[in-house]
Amino acid sequence: MITAESLTKRYRNKTAVDDIDFTVEPGLVTGFLGPNGAGKSTTMRMIVGLDRPTSGAALVNGRPYAEHRAPLREVGVLLDAKAAHRGRTAYAHLRSIAATHGIGRGRVRDVIGMAGLDSVAGKRVGGFSLGMGQRLGIAAALLGDPATIILDEPVNGLDPEGVLWVRTLMRTLANEGRTVLLSSHLMSEMAQTADRLIVIGRGRILADGPIGEVVAGATRSVVRVRTRDPQKLTAILSGSAASVSMKPDAALEIVGLTAEQVAVVAADAGIVLHEVATRTGTLEEAYLALTAEQVEYRSTQVLGGVMGR
Repeated sequence: MITAESLTKRYRNKTAVDDIDFTVEPGLVTGFLGPNGAGKSTTMRMIVGLDRPTSGAALVNGRPYAEHRAPLREVGVLLDAKAAHRGRTAYAHLRSIAATHGIGRGRVRDVIGMAGLDSVAGKRVGGFSLGMGQRLGIAAALLGDPATIILDEPVNGLDPEGVLWVRTLMRTLANEGRTVLLSSHLMSEMAQTADRLIVIGRGRILADGPIGEVVAGATRSVVRVRTRDPQKLTAILSGSAASVSMKPDAALEIVGLTAEQVAVVAADAGIVLHEVATRTGTLEEAYLALTAEQVEYRSTQVLGGVMGR
C-alpha cells in the first residue's frame, strides 16, 4: 500500500506538490494522471525517497521508503528506462542490482525471461531500442518480487505485443494482491488497465476514485436519436429540462434525459424512433475536462500558423 499524508514539495517559490492525500490500495491497478508539470514525477520520487518532502509524508507499506531494510523487496520502481550503464549487458545490469539485496542468479534469469529479453540478455544496454530498455526497466522493478510496483510510462516505445504484455502483467500483479501505481499519458491504455484513478493538476488532487465514477463525474451522457420527424421531437423536448441539438447527419443529441425517458416521450407523441442510444463520456474527455484549467504548457497556434501558411 502507498499512502500520501499532507504531502508537499516546494522548490524555492514553486510548489510542485501541494498538501495532497491519497491511498493506493493493494489488489488494484491505480492510474496516476496529470499534465506535464502537474507534480506526478515529483510525487513518485518522494514515494521512493529520491526527493524529500517539504512537509507531510509518503509511506510504502506503512513506512517511509528509506526505513525499509530491503527496499527492492518492498517496492519495484521504473521511473527512467535509461537509468542503466550503457556498457553493461542486460544480464550484468540486473545481476548488479540483484547483488545489493542478495537476490540470486536464478531470479535474474526469471525476470529476463518474464520480460522477453532472453535473446538479448548478453547484449550491451547501449544498443537497446527504447522498447527493449522499457522491458529491462520493468524486469529490474520485478527483481525483488515486491508487493508494491510503481511504473512511470511503462509502455513508452513498446510495440503492440509489448503493450499487451504490460497490460496483462499489471492485471496479473494486481490480481495477486499487489499494489500497482501506473503513470501514463495514453488514455486508451489507462482505460483498459486501471481500476482506480488519481488525477493531479498543479500539484493538487483533482479526482480520486474508481475509473467509472471519475469519468461519470467529469463528463455527461448524451442520448443520440434518429427519427423521420426530428423537428417535432425537438419541439416537444424543448419544453422539458433537456438540451437538444441537431447534428450534421440529422441525428438529435439530447442531454438531460435518459434514453428510456426519450423513448417514452416519443412513444406518447406517436413518433417512431429508428435509433436511440446512450453515449457515455470517455476517459480522455474526463481527463481533458478535469485538467482544462491546470495545464502549465499550452500551445497557442495550430500547425498552419506555426508553418506560416
